[in-house]
Amino acid sequence: MSARATEDVTTGAAGAAPAHRVPLGVRAREGLLALLPTVVTGVLLLLALQPAYRSLLDRGDGWSIYSYHGLAKDVLQYRAARLDPAVSREEREQIRDQVRSSLLTPGQFDHLAEVEALGEARLNRIRTLLEEGTPQALAEAGRQAVQLSAQAEALSNQQGQDYASEFRQLRQVLLWTALATGLLSMALILRALRLWRSERERRARREARQREALSFASHELRRPLQNLLLASDLLRHSDTPEAQQRLLGLIEDSARQLASRADLTRLDDLYLDVTLRVAPTDLRLMVQRAAGGRVAARVPEEPVVWSADPDRVTQMLENLVENALKYTSGPVEVALAVVGGQPELTVRDHGPGIPPERRAQMFLPYERGPLSVAPGQGLGLSLVRRYARAHGGDVTLEDAPGGGTLARVRLGEPPLVDERR
Repeated sequence: MSARATEDVTTGAAGAAPAHRVPLGVRAREGLLALLPTVVTGVLLLLALQPAYRSLLDRGDGWSIYSYHGLAKDVLQYRAARLDPAVSREEREQIRDQVRSSLLTPGQFDHLAEVEALGEARLNRIRTLLEEGTPQALAEAGRQAVQLSAQAEALSNQQGQDYASEFRQLRQVLLWTALATGLLSMALILRALRLWRSERERRARREARQREALSFASHELRRPLQNLLLASDLLRHSDTPEAQQRLLGLIEDSARQLASRADLTRLDDLYLDVTLRVAPTDLRLMVQRAAGGRVAARVPEEPVVWSADPDRVTQMLENLVENALKYTSGPVEVALAVVGGQPELTVRDHGPGIPPERRAQMFLPYERGPLSVAPGQGLGLSLVRRYARAHGGDVTLEDAPGGGTLARVRLGEPPLVDERR
C-alpha cells in the first residue's frame, strides 16, 4: 500500500483533512497556461499591426499632392504671363521668382523619388527648362509640371489602395486573432473543468474507500466487542478460579482482536489493499477456536503449519461460520485438511443452499442471500475473498453433499506480506 493511500484512509477515519500543498512547478505551469491567451493575443496583434505601422512610419501621415499641383499651376501661369503682353515685366518676374523658389526647395515635394519613378517627368528637368526661358522650353516645362502632378496623384491613389488593402488584412488578422484566442480560452476552460471533475472524482473515490474501510472495520469489530461484553458479564458471576482464568483469557483474546482490527493507521492494509503480517502458524488452533455451540470442528492429528496471518485467518473463519449460522438452524461443521500440499478450510451448513447463479454475487460488498434468518451487512464474504486472495488462494461456494452450502478456502503463498510483527 502506498504511503499516500494510508494517509488518506487514516485521515478520513480520524475526521481531519490534510493540508493540500500544490507543488511550485504545478503552480508555475498553471500560471503560464493562464497567461497563454494574453501572450498569444499580444503576439498576433503585434504581427498584424506591424505592416500598417511600418507603412504609416515610412510614408508619413500628412503628405499631400498640393505642392505638385501648385508647381504645375505656377509654371503654367508663368508661361501664360510670358505670352500675355498685358502682363508687366515686374509681374512676370514676380511669377518667375515664385516658380524658382518652389523649384529650389525640393524638400516640399514629399516622396519625390517615388513620384518621379512613376513616369518621365523630373523636377530638375523642369528647373532647367525654366532657366532656358524659350517658348518651346516653357511649353515643355509646363507639360513636365502637369505630368509630375499626375504622377504624384497616381502615387497618392496607389498609397490609398495600399492602405485600404493593409487595413482589410488587419481586420482579417484581428478576426482570426479573436477566434484563436477564443478557442484557446475555451480549451483552457475545458481543461480546467476536466481537472476539476477529475479531482472531484478522485475525492469521491477516496471518500468511498474511506467509507468502505470504516464499514469493514465496524463489521469486524462487532464480534470481538460482543465476546468482550459477554465474557465481562460472565466474569461477574463466575465463582471458580478456573472459570475466571478462562474468561480472562477470552477477554484478553477479544481485546487483542479489537486492537488488530481497529488500527486506524492501517485500515487500508487491513480491509482494502490487504497487506498481511505472516508467520508460521498452526492452522489447527484457529479451527479449534471456532468450535462451540452448534459449530463442530475437525482437524488433522498432525500440526498444519503454514505461512499465514493468524488474525486474518481467524476473521475468515469467523465470517464463514457467522454466515453459515445465519442460513440454518442446524449444525455447522468446520474442517481443516491438506489437499495437494496446501491447506484447505471448509465450512458447511445444512441450510437451503445458494442457487449457482447467485454465488458470484454473494462475494460483492453489501450483497446478502435471500433466505437469511438474521440481519447483516453483507460484507463478510467480500472480506473473506480479499483475505483468501491476499494469502495466494481463493474462496468458493458450492453445494454440500446431502444439502446445504460448503464454503471452501484454499491458502497459497501470500504475494503481499509484511513480516513486521
